Amino acid sequence: MMKDVLIVGQGICGTFLSWYLEQAGRTFVVIDEERPHTASRAAAGLINPVTGRRIVKTWMIDELLDFAQKAYGEMAPDCMRRVDLIDFFPTAQMRLAFLDRLKDDPQYIQLAADDHAWDSSFHYELGFGTIAPCYLVDLPKLLPTARRRMLDQRTLREEYFDQQALTIRPDSIQYKDITARMVIFCDGIASFSNPYFSRLPFAPNKGEALILDIPQLDQQTAVFKKGITLAPWKDGLYWVGSSYEWSFSDTNPTNTFRERTEAALKNWIKLPLQVIDHFASVRPATLERRPFVGFHPLHPAVGILNGMGTKGCSLAPYFAHQLVEHMVRGKAIQPNVDVKRFAKILSR
Repeated sequence: MMKDVLIVGQGICGTFLSWYLEQAGRTFVVIDEERPHTASRAAAGLINPVTGRRIVKTWMIDELLDFAQKAYGEMAPDCMRRVDLIDFFPTAQMRLAFLDRLKDDPQYIQLAADDHAWDSSFHYELGFGTIAPCYLVDLPKLLPTARRRMLDQRTLREEYFDQQALTIRPDSIQYKDITARMVIFCDGIASFSNPYFSRLPFAPNKGEALILDIPQLDQQTAVFKKGITLAPWKDGLYWVGSSYEWSFSDTNPTNTFRERTEAALKNWIKLPLQVIDHFASVRPATLERRPFVGFHPLHPAVGILNGMGTKGCSLAPYFAHQLVEHMVRGKAIQPNVDVKRFAKILSR
């Protein structure tokens, strides 16, 4: 029996794409090799409405926040919670930038009502601001739960995707014994070498994180930041990171990151802590910081949903839904994410 869609990858993009296809009554098969530290599985899961040293609003954040609350509420209601981000100012310049932003546009930010609120747990000399609402997505729960559901429904095959076994026809695709109307790549960094999409302007960057046990910090409703970010993780542990390396020789964790981060933690956190784990992954970021969504200009049966960078938890649900709406109802894909904006380079 022919399926409607073959999905390659079960990260945050593939998970939401399969969910919206199911809601639309479309059939699909997901191919995904189980790997513990892909970008989706290694991320903190934080949705932050402001970003950067100038504390500017994240692109499309008003729409994305509203949509994310609805999307996670429907698919995984116990996997997303509201948190405040406690932003300790690491320098006087960052405090001034926060105050300037507060004066111009106070949406999402405010100064602390009590500068001493966190004295017992953290060292900080320049005060802090609060960013809210932020949201924390429990990726260590959401992705395995979705995976088990797909396995139970027999819509997921746990295997390596072999590009050589894929045959593209004008109106269908064949992959081993699977015939489908189309294939959509949600495979993160694997798309960098995909023969159909390798010409897209990806800008991969490597990130590393530590997992900490901080027994005396029993705080699950806040995320903390002072140059690095400390966020609640699974099993009462904490995620801390992350680095952004644009030039790297491998995807392995490094002693340099661990030593630098442990030194920063020692100067920041007053409480005893223990490093439980250390991992690294490569993010599928893009040069223009916009996702890649849509279908190849020469091969209409070949699609992509990728390039979410560090914003996967907010971007993936929104654009997975938009892609399914395009497939099912013919609705337009947003021009500044549609891969047809790269038609010239993809058509070479």
